[in-house]
Amino acid sequence: MASERTRRFVLLGALGAAALVAVRLVVSEPGSTRAPERARQRGADTNRPDATALERVQLDALSASRPDPAEARRNPFRFGSTPGDAGRATSAGLLAAPGPAPVNTFAPAPLPAGPPPPPPIPLKFIGIVERGPGLRLAVLSDGRNVFYGREGEILEGRYRIERIGPESIDLAWADGRGRQTIRLSGS
Repeated sequence: MASERTRRFVLLGALGAAALVAVRLVVSEPGSTRAPERARQRGADTNRPDATALERVQLDALSASRPDPAEARRNPFRFGSTPGDAGRATSAGLLAAPGPAPVNTFAPAPLPAGPPPPPPIPLKFIGIVERGPGLRLAVLSDGRNVFYGREGEILEGRYRIERIGPESIDLAWADGRGRQTIRLSGS
């Protein structure tokens, strides 16, 4: 028990001494005696800026009178131009016609005509089983059930296997709409 306690005190003392040395090094570095030696080696005084780098201040330009700011006609909370903007150049380079402020005439994009696309096929392609030459079966899953099928077969009465590739499979809805490529996921 006593040796354990002694060992802890020695370890605590060593850590405290290391902390004191670290603090002393950090605190004494900015005010060290090496800084003036380095400044003398460079040949410059650290307190005086280089006189060639300063520009001359023109005091008479500071006291010169300035024109008063023009009356503010722009309202950042309103859309459009003000009545005083007539005759000013627009962004197209043409002169704006005098009159009321323009109204935002944004028209939404037209919706595509026709029926909506079919929903995505919710199957995962999890592997290929090869049974003899030329007989490849695709293994698909919907998360609960596992389905097997060859090219051209219909799975679950809804999906047709169009093509079985080495890393993907092409499926379509049984009625021929909505072809989709599903990559091999392995799970």
